[in-house]
Amino acid sequence: MNLAIPIAARAASNVTRVGHTVCPHDCPSACALDVDLTAEGRIGRVRGSAENTYTAGVICAKVARYSERIYHPKRLLTPKRRLGAKGEGAWQEISWEAALDEIANAFVKAEAQHGSEAVWPYFYAGTMGQVQRDSIERLRHAKKYSGFFGSICTNMAWTGYVMGTGALRGPDPRKMAKSDCVVIWGTNAVSTQVNVMTHAVRARKERGAPIVVIDIYDNPTMKQADMGLILKPGTDAALACAVMHVAFRDGYADREYMAKFADDPAGLEAHLRMKTPEWASAITGLTVEEIEAFARLVGTTKKTFFRLGYGFGRQRNGTVSMHAALSVATVLGSWQYEGGGAFHNNGDIFRLNKSELMGTAYADPDIRMLDQSQIGRVLTGDADALRHRGPVTALLIQNTNPVNVAPEQRLVKQGFAHDELFVAVHEQFLTETAEMADVVLPATMFLEHDDLYRAGGQNHILLGPKLVEPPDTVRPNLFVIEELAKRLGVSHFPGFGLSEREHIDRMLAASGWPGYDSLTLQRWIDAQPDFETAHYLRGFGYPDGKFRFSPDWENGPSPNRPPKSLGPMGPVAALPRFPDYVPVIEEADAEHPFRLATSPARNFLNSTFAETPTSAQKEGRPEVMIEPSDALRLGILDGDIVRLGNTRGEIRLHARVVPGAKPGVLIAEGLWPNKAHLDGEGINVLTGADAVAPYGGAAFHDNRVWLRKDIA
Repeated sequence: MNLAIPIAARAASNVTRVGHTVCPHDCPSACALDVDLTAEGRIGRVRGSAENTYTAGVICAKVARYSERIYHPKRLLTPKRRLGAKGEGAWQEISWEAALDEIANAFVKAEAQHGSEAVWPYFYAGTMGQVQRDSIERLRHAKKYSGFFGSICTNMAWTGYVMGTGALRGPDPRKMAKSDCVVIWGTNAVSTQVNVMTHAVRARKERGAPIVVIDIYDNPTMKQADMGLILKPGTDAALACAVMHVAFRDGYADREYMAKFADDPAGLEAHLRMKTPEWASAITGLTVEEIEAFARLVGTTKKTFFRLGYGFGRQRNGTVSMHAALSVATVLGSWQYEGGGAFHNNGDIFRLNKSELMGTAYADPDIRMLDQSQIGRVLTGDADALRHRGPVTALLIQNTNPVNVAPEQRLVKQGFAHDELFVAVHEQFLTETAEMADVVLPATMFLEHDDLYRAGGQNHILLGPKLVEPPDTVRPNLFVIEELAKRLGVSHFPGFGLSEREHIDRMLAASGWPGYDSLTLQRWIDAQPDFETAHYLRGFGYPDGKFRFSPDWENGPSPNRPPKSLGPMGPVAALPRFPDYVPVIEEADAEHPFRLATSPARNFLNSTFAETPTSAQKEGRPEVMIEPSDALRLGILDGDIVRLGNTRGEIRLHARVVPGAKPGVLIAEGLWPNKAHLDGEGINVLTGADAVAPYGGAAFHDNRVWLRKDIA
């Protein structure tokens, strides 16, 4: 299959130059881009930079066709005020001045009635640009608005990794190409991180390295595997424990390495004595032979690179599963070798000082923090979600689409429908969240403003300069924050009044990196640390330098640890001392005999790109993938309409009967707009917002449901 968008010669005769920028979307790759620019000031083709050693000339198809998005006929171009009832779809075009005045007046009113915490700035990763994404925090701190605990995406995976290593960094991801075995665990890289495949496939071509893929269904990455392991959702830790059991049993464990670099290898070995392949087989659905073969492969291959993704972290035991999978590399001593070790995210290597950008100097620790994932509960007055304080009656939303992407969708929509809630949304399209707003503001796209990016899945800090002019009536995020600060009386606070370029320059200077002008020439900074640091050969990130087989789940480190006011979250007491399978997932039961995962689609990125015709056409329609034996038992044929439901609600969608998952497992690929579903309700009707131990998060791939053929 074609994994890459090839670099080709310029095709259009009116291309006058090639601009250089960065993909801004919520993806670990942060690809360096080359963009054809025409004499008319428009973009042409978009392709990956061959000069960037991680991007290596390869990008995903959805970004390659970005002109389809930036010039979309339904792009939001003017500020709008709601007319009529919320969600009715009647709008009045207004000026920017009137729109900003209306928002500021609504915030002042909310604060007067219920205090400053009644206003909640709500944002996320629609852009990963440091300035355009995070400036909203400066306004929040200055005005003492409710805090935003960004729990929805990374918490479980990051926490599980850092609980072991003590730091969020790892081997150079480009060195995957130097591996003798590549294990892609819990990420559908072909669909969501195509650059991972670039370097993995290079290892296979140049070194004969087998690619092992571990996931819950036969997705496009699984089809690229030399060894594919399809297990039951939420059981990854059982597989990891069995692999470590075999490593101790058969002499693959590097005892000398563990004696130097791990906290309690003897305790781990004793714990694992009963975690046999037979034990893991009963839990995972893998055969004993599959588990033994995988354990033997990685045990006898010193230069094994474990590329650990986010997917298996999005279970209620996801933090423990990440830590268990990570521990395999430590038991085997894989960290010692070029092309070996375990990589998840490089967030710690960039050292960006964003204190001025985010206004952290005037943050008030007494202001409550509200959980992003529980927006439905917050807006419907749940006392626990509100931290037993007053209501939220005003929202400013940038870079996210919670009416579509947040769990417990029925609660979310109920909350947005409240007449007493004022909502301002700054967006590129009239999303389903924007449709529920009182005021909508049109936003620039990444090619139309300056920003700085850091690539969690790789090793570069990258400059994304403005390449084309936006439409006259469209404004960047920073503009909105600055104008509201003026109207709300805080524009004199430090950090306000600066342009994007000034923010970038000052952030880089405060972080010890070259400034904006230097980056315009260099395009990126390679921040990858030296081999010994990246592979923890001077010690792991804890004061004693030891990897933690036995982490402190209640007090250990995490890049996004909740504030003291929230404390540990979820069933922390159930977490194990050593790596183990913990059945805190939504296990199937008699009323809900199926487990549902809401996996990403190749042509969407969360709710982004669902608006572009080619992406929608390639994905087809919302469907649920059903294993053939389950379909036969229930009398369901391919293309039938089925109902899925649980205690949170039910939805209807079409069935796709395909092999490639365990019986009892359902897969719904792609975050389609709610309105694309048969009854106008999307897949997140079925997902829960209960916090995952120990530090929160949303378990999107962990839902028990019932399934039946629709006979209406």
